[in-house]
Amino acid sequence: MALRNVKLTIAYDGSDYHGWQIQPGFTTIQEAVQDAARSLLGPNVRVCGASRTDAGVHALGQVALIQIDSPVPTENLARAITDRLPDDIAIVKAEEVRIGFDVIGDVTSKLYRYTIFCGPTRPVLYRRYCWHVPSRPDTAAMNAGAQRLVGENDFKSFASAADSRTDSVRTVFRCDVTEARKDDGHWVYVEVEGDGFLYNMVRNIVGSLMEVGLGRWDPLRISRVLAARDRTAAGPIAPPNGLCLMWIKY
Repeated sequence: MALRNVKLTIAYDGSDYHGWQIQPGFTTIQEAVQDAARSLLGPNVRVCGASRTDAGVHALGQVALIQIDSPVPTENLARAITDRLPDDIAIVKAEEVRIGFDVIGDVTSKLYRYTIFCGPTRPVLYRRYCWHVPSRPDTAAMNAGAQRLVGENDFKSFASAADSRTDSVRTVFRCDVTEARKDDGHWVYVEVEGDGFLYNMVRNIVGSLMEVGLGRWDPLRISRVLAARDRTAAGPIAPPNGLCLMWIKY
């Protein structure tokens, strides 16, 4: 059989996993997907992901690549692999791509969405998928701060101290804060689209914008945080459960 490059689009609830990347002694999304793919396609299949989501972070549009030499038709792979996965992971789509496709290097943009529930009562049915903030933040002020992050900037202040990458310059195409009133309460959404992200970058951005929303910071301070290139200048990290990788474009 001819070797095929197959791109997988993956959705998962990351609550019970130690992130995407395989780590000895921990249950991870990558390991679960790779085990399922190997049970169908053979022991040599390797799964390479486009984004290393943190422990507890979710995805609707994670992308991974496998190379296979198998008679299983590409159009059947999504369902066949999903049938071998835990209930909190699913292959949304499987499609053949050219040999030489780089699942990491060919990315043009990614979108993350962070969900916040604002109200006095804990949202028990949604607690795995949002950050509960008892007070209602000023979303207009948050959005004003968010616009200061748009463009090509050095985001070292918003990277985890554990991120050892020397290049911390990234381009944020948009960073928007919106709100919605629903029957069950008041919801706030932070969407960040960029060409790439540092470790914990989106969660640190959300934590900093919440400082603005709660009146502790002026929106102008976000520019000063950027200029500092120092993690201690930014706000506290937001919890992982509110974050979801929505899509990746090539």
